Amino acid sequence: MDLEKHTKETPHLQEQIQHLESYIEVLKFESEKHECASPVEGSSEDRRVTQLERTVFILKRVVEKLQVENKRLVSGKTPISQRASSADKLKRDYARLKEQHAESLQKIQDLQTQINKKRVEAKTGMMSQRDQSEQFRIQLEQVKNELEKKSHLLDKVKALLHGAAAKEKLLLKEFRCTLDLQKKYGKSRVFNTPLCEQGIAGFGIGAAAAGSTAIAEIQFADYIFPAFDQLVNEAAKYRYRSGDQFDCGKLTIRAPCGAVGHGGLYHSQSPEAYFAHTPGLKVVIPRGPIKAKGLLLSCIRDPDPCLVFEPKALYRAAVEEVPVADYQLPLGKADILKEGKDITMIGWGTQVHVLTETAEILEKEYKISCEVIDLVSILPWDQDTVCRSVCKTGRVLVAHEAPLTSGFGAEIAATIQDHCFLNLEAPVARVTGPDTPFPHVFEPFYLPTKWRCIETALKLMDY
Repeated sequence: MDLEKHTKETPHLQEQIQHLESYIEVLKFESEKHECASPVEGSSEDRRVTQLERTVFILKRVVEKLQVENKRLVSGKTPISQRASSADKLKRDYARLKEQHAESLQKIQDLQTQINKKRVEAKTGMMSQRDQSEQFRIQLEQVKNELEKKSHLLDKVKALLHGAAAKEKLLLKEFRCTLDLQKKYGKSRVFNTPLCEQGIAGFGIGAAAAGSTAIAEIQFADYIFPAFDQLVNEAAKYRYRSGDQFDCGKLTIRAPCGAVGHGGLYHSQSPEAYFAHTPGLKVVIPRGPIKAKGLLLSCIRDPDPCLVFEPKALYRAAVEEVPVADYQLPLGKADILKEGKDITMIGWGTQVHVLTETAEILEKEYKISCEVIDLVSILPWDQDTVCRSVCKTGRVLVAHEAPLTSGFGAEIAATIQDHCFLNLEAPVARVTGPDTPFPHVFEPFYLPTKWRCIETALKLMDY
């Protein structure tokens, strides 16, 4: 029997079918819209979509039942009593599904509101990130411009070596201070050597004795000991044993020294005290780029063999505005970096920066005025400047990374006791590394930090 011919006989069922089919289409559309629009994946949203799909499935089943029931009603195969009960059941199903549909639509609206809110937040966050990125870029340009006006210690040493290579011989090693020198000046003037420290020093001595200006680099100061005999017994005594007929004064040895944060026992030592016991050598330790340039030029042009120990922790940490013109700084002359009246603090290399920070804290927190001296030159060293300062303050603190026993601080303490004994208000204090090999993981406990220096300074004041 044709269903369309008997539509008027079952208007309520046909109306229900149309409404249900419309609801199905709406639910499908809302579900697809939700799936395409939602940028957020989460368990709550997934459950909502699943509920919508279940509702669509139920509606499809009900439509199928309605269609079957309509056919039965039209065909007249269903009894009148069952027709009435079926109609009531369908009305109840229709009302229940209509209510579920309304709830589903409300969930979709809530979900869409959340999605729009998150989109606005994401857009605002992106704009904020863009603003921060632009601000960071401007700050980066400012820092870059400032750095272009300044020089790192490493850059200054490299520039000086380029100048020296244009005239004399260089023996190359680590830390890229001599990067590209060989390409620029040739293998006859700049060359690498085998890892043989006594050979490096011996070759430099021979080149200097023959009239060349030789600048040799030991890879790490820790490895200078195989060359100890060449430096102490040959280079230092060359002029003396020949009655001033020969010398190797044009020899300069460069060696990175000191702690760097992860060097351990073979890449962290400070061996300056070993060579300070040797007449005929000169030993300097710069604290930054300005000192590095002036001291290195002075050592290259000095008539005696010189050792330049360069604190490797300062290669990229120390930044200063370095004069472009050629200049030399005197060997054996200390610098007073900060004047004071209560305590004299003496250090060299990296330790100068530690003592400067220590002095600032003591003055701010404890009202203690500290005079900070950079010794600069270990051999010869400036006894006059140190003793004048000690006579003024009456208290002394010497700090160095090398071990306590026979460190160069012991020589300073002995000299102060000899010349300034009656002016001392307390014994000379030393803050140093302990008498152990240089550790790896325990390096922070080994080094003479500002906190150890502050503790010692307070004890000096309370003595």
